[in-house]
Amino acid sequence: MRAHLWITMFLDWETLEMERKDAKQFDQEVLDLYDDYAHGRLDRREYIKRLGAFAVGGMTVQTLLSSLTPNYAWAEQGAGTMKGLLARPAEGTKFPAVLVIHENRGLNPYIEDVARRLAVAGFLALAPDALTPLGGYPGNDDEGRAMQAKRETAKMTEDFIAAAKLLDTHPLSTGKVGVVGFCFGGGMVNQLAVRIPDVIDAGVPFYGRQPDAADVPKITAPLLIQNAGLDKRILAGAPAFEAALKEHGKSFEAHIYPGVNHGFHNDTTPRYDEEAAELAWKRTIAFFNEHLKS
Repeated sequence: MRAHLWITMFLDWETLEMERKDAKQFDQEVLDLYDDYAHGRLDRREYIKRLGAFAVGGMTVQTLLSSLTPNYAWAEQGAGTMKGLLARPAEGTKFPAVLVIHENRGLNPYIEDVARRLAVAGFLALAPDALTPLGGYPGNDDEGRAMQAKRETAKMTEDFIAAAKLLDTHPLSTGKVGVVGFCFGGGMVNQLAVRIPDVIDAGVPFYGRQPDAADVPKITAPLLIQNAGLDKRILAGAPAFEAALKEHGKSFEAHIYPGVNHGFHNDTTPRYDEEAAELAWKRTIAFFNEHLKS
């Protein structure tokens, strides 16, 4: 990956506090519709049409649509949108590194904020934008999702492999490299653990697609698997993956957060669940501290 994609940030910012809706404030069927739309299983026209069934009382379809749309004012904490973000702690010269892999819509402000949180916790964090060849994240998730669908998964995988290798040898890095990803990014965490076991020292896939069972023996990094209790699609593959990890003596932890949706960590969407997100993040930082800082 080209060096001009990354901008170093010294962190000095305050958290922006704004009112947000929690997942518990929405009908589960509404959140399921949003999930289908977000992952391309519903087009926008059909999505809006089905939302109409839930527009009752003073709640219009437009109000529902607005409430379900990511609000990136909740994640803007500093330098703003970039093609890629390299964030580092304000003090120090060498840090364990973490690659941050976005969802299926490019490097949006939520993922940038995840990188900043990691830097605050003492890590060198790199969040590349897989949409860079197409001009970068366009400023909204609908366009970003459509753009990312145009890219070949194999080529994006190579982009993230290159990013991990850059962190491995970066002058600010100790050479200990972790990777965390969400949705598409969670599946990519698993792929990197398979593809470059000599580089990845710890992986945290959030509700990510599992690798083929035949590839599990290639994994050497410990994994912290984070899944949502209402995420039937991802949970369908979880038992076989965990059984293969056990069979081959791999180090892993697996957590299922009951009653929450796919995407529960994303605090800019209505699927966000504060309690589960905070616990999952606490576990993520503890896991990286254990495997990258020791």
